[in-house]
Amino acid sequence: MRSAFIEKLKESVSAILPVALIILALAVVLGVETYSFVLFMAGAFLLIVGLSGFNMGADMSMLVIGEKIGSVVTHSRKVWLIALVSLVIGIIVTMAEPDLQILAGYVSDAINNWVLIAAVAAGVGIFLTVAMLRIVFGVRLSVLLMIFYVVAFVMAFAFVDPSFWAIAFDSGGVTTGPMTVPFIMALGVGVASIRSDKEGKDDSFGLVALSSVGPIIAVLVLGIITKAENFVYVSEDIVHAGDTGDAFYAFFKGFGTYAVEVGIALAPIVVFFLLFQVVTRSFHRYQLLRIALGIAVTFVGLVLFLTGANVGFAPMGTLIGRGLGSVCGGWLLVPVGMAIGYFVVAAEPAVHVLNKQVERMSAGAIKARSMKLALGISVCCALGLAMLRVITGINLMWILVPGYVAALVLTFFAPKLFTGIAFDSGGVASGAMVSAFVLPMAIGACEAISGEAASYAIMTDAFGCVAFVALMPLITIQVFGILYRRKTSKIKRAFLTVDDKILLYEVD
Repeated sequence: MRSAFIEKLKESVSAILPVALIILALAVVLGVETYSFVLFMAGAFLLIVGLSGFNMGADMSMLVIGEKIGSVVTHSRKVWLIALVSLVIGIIVTMAEPDLQILAGYVSDAINNWVLIAAVAAGVGIFLTVAMLRIVFGVRLSVLLMIFYVVAFVMAFAFVDPSFWAIAFDSGGVTTGPMTVPFIMALGVGVASIRSDKEGKDDSFGLVALSSVGPIIAVLVLGIITKAENFVYVSEDIVHAGDTGDAFYAFFKGFGTYAVEVGIALAPIVVFFLLFQVVTRSFHRYQLLRIALGIAVTFVGLVLFLTGANVGFAPMGTLIGRGLGSVCGGWLLVPVGMAIGYFVVAAEPAVHVLNKQVERMSAGAIKARSMKLALGISVCCALGLAMLRVITGINLMWILVPGYVAALVLTFFAPKLFTGIAFDSGGVASGAMVSAFVLPMAIGACEAISGEAASYAIMTDAFGCVAFVALMPLITIQVFGILYRRKTSKIKRAFLTVDDKILLYEVD
């Protein structure tokens, strides 16, 4: 266990250090106060330790539980049971998703936290059920995605106020975060394991994809019901000065807050797991002890990670956004956003889970390193577009509509496996780091650029960056899949040519 943690620690340092160095350089150039600088340094340390603990804990517990539940429930061959379990799991896990809690906190002045969380949870629960049944019956993922995204855009344009669009599409990205993804992806592997056809493994991906579009539709429905319009954002003052005692208190308060949130997040999963064990007796004593230890490590890791991200990273993000927004008309935001985007995705806990699952399910044919590169390029482009929109005020739909059209068209040309991976990638890339640092940076930049109109501009221009991060991997990964198939087909043809020559030589 010690060696495993050290290995995870090395991975976390390599993932977070580049982002931290970029932010530190910006903080020095912009003259950020020492107190905020100290908070950021402590936050970076907590991020590294927390990410290491989360990754190790997820391997020991969440992945194991999810696969076993998926396999056992599906082997029952009872469609109603599969649907019921999927609905319950989707709701209880999502309602306590830390990423969703972060987003709900930012929009709490526009809409009640728990109303938004409940709507999103219902969307995930319903669409996770659809996703599970899709695997069982072998329904093509691209067909469902096309139908549901068309429905989402029609609803947005026809019935929902533009100030609510960004919140709805951001909700689709934040729901599939560090708590949800390990469970959902492992659940999909377990369900796909009973399929005897060759496409079973391909269909194990796509759960996160459908679980991401569900919240978008659910929040749009909420906007229609509440007749939401002309939302504004209420800015909060950031404490710039303090001493060591103040910094200690800030983190101590953060530990308490996020310990409660993560405890709430894990409690329903633990209860469900215990009930599952009582009924099925699927795990023996050693496995139970290992899973219990894994859950404890996951708890500590997530508390440290979220405390570091929210207490140390989020205030620094707002300050840097304000500083960059005040220089050169804010145009420095674009290259800075792209640089941060390339590295920030590597610090997302859920991304590590996805990359490992992809490498495992493809029997090593698709390397985690290749996935990391593709996602880095995707988020780099996404945040460049997001910051460009903050500066220019481009309508959100001018980018989302053609982007999703391109992504859906590519589903007819990319291998099925890569389509599922691509849409899953969109969900996992937009996680805690994007919500806790990039979104505050966009909000700070909007405050500096828009001035008195910032309250409304933030809702339409700053929010939406999570949606962009969720969109770009859909295109990049599918293009990667098309190129991968061409490369492998050339290798196959080369081998056939060699075999033919050998055969001719032997016959001669």
